[in-house]
Amino acid sequence: MEQAQGASRARSWVTQFPLALREVAVIRLIGSFGAGGVLYLTPMVFHGEAFSAASVTQGVALAALSGTVGRLFSGVLLDRGLNCSVPVLLAVLAALGGDAVLLGADRFGAYLLGQLLLGIAMGLYWPAVELAVPLSCPPVPSARAFALVRSADALGIAAGAFAGALLAALGLLRGIYLIDMACLLTMGLLLLVRPLPDPRRRERSSHASPWQQWLPPLLPLLAVAVLATAMPALMQSALPLDLVRGGLERSALPESLGALTIGLQLTLMLLLQWPVGQALARRPVTTGLALSLVSLSAGCLLLAASALVPWGLWLLVAAQLPLALGEAAFLPIATEAVVELSPPEHQGLALALYSQCFAISAFAAPLLAGRLLDRQEHGVGLWLTMAVVCLLGLTLVAQMERIQRRNVIRALAGAGPEGGGEILYRFDAVPPAMGRGKGRRD
Repeated sequence: MEQAQGASRARSWVTQFPLALREVAVIRLIGSFGAGGVLYLTPMVFHGEAFSAASVTQGVALAALSGTVGRLFSGVLLDRGLNCSVPVLLAVLAALGGDAVLLGADRFGAYLLGQLLLGIAMGLYWPAVELAVPLSCPPVPSARAFALVRSADALGIAAGAFAGALLAALGLLRGIYLIDMACLLTMGLLLLVRPLPDPRRRERSSHASPWQQWLPPLLPLLAVAVLATAMPALMQSALPLDLVRGGLERSALPESLGALTIGLQLTLMLLLQWPVGQALARRPVTTGLALSLVSLSAGCLLLAASALVPWGLWLLVAAQLPLALGEAAFLPIATEAVVELSPPEHQGLALALYSQCFAISAFAAPLLAGRLLDRQEHGVGLWLTMAVVCLLGLTLVAQMERIQRRNVIRALAGAGPEGGGEILYRFDAVPPAMGRGKGRRD
């Protein structure tokens, strides 16, 4: 009886979301499952081929650089009405080629080609699947919709990383590329049967919002995004290398245990993503961004400390909680902020610019990490640098807070917010004196 009631509650929880949004979440879940092992364990594959840390991170940086063109191309086409499925299907083709190359690569040139194709695929994929969320979510608020799809992303990536850890334990680590290829083919078939939504048939105003109006309020958010998204890039490139190379006092971990350590962080992010996203959806976006930066800084400090003591493995494990919390706080809130701050007719391009922040940080952070790891032969300097940078990012969050305050004043004066989007503060429908709580999103 209790099992039946539990299943019924689970079904009712799922059915609160529109069918179109659930289909987007399923597509992202499948894609993330295949990508989980590829993104986080590829450095271990080529560490086993005796590539230097600099060589491995150069491939990650090339993937990020190649993704910039795909992101802008995808965003511009989406703003012109291209169906969201088309960039995703193109991404499937590019990723299949990249996986096929990496599956048999043993030379640096082949490794770079595979990473180049995977980078193009990611660039095409992200603006389209992000824009599909607000197009699919009505009547559910987009903040809750982003919390749902980010939870699907986290579930897929965690499961994919654990599958990769199992393959590593069996000595079959390159099987991660076969798993990704199977997931890509499944995604392609599903999209051919049930395409993602067309970009919103927007009720365009008589004059489109010029970029000088909507872009400047986005800039502090984009700068914070560059800082925060450097951490996933380092988790995919530098952390696996740091684990298998060891620290000043910490012993090197075997590949299987290193993969499990990364899988722990991804599992924690999965568990935190929905409750954290739900809680922060009711608060100003600056609250979530500040929490994210502080948590990421704390995690980096623990990673740095782990290299200094023989029992550093326990500090490594402890670092996974604040790192997971930081990512869970950042991802849905930042995407929602982009949607709120940009006018409807430019949301495709705005999401492409936001996605470029991932590319910029994924290009710069691994190159810096590879040089530091090769030069110092440990990760202390890298993680301390990232801890300080994340704390400095709080000044950008404060600048966003000032923009929000100006938007409130403009709204009270009868003017619209800067940029033509929505006001990021969330107010109660009735005064607090009547006993209502704070920060509800209507």
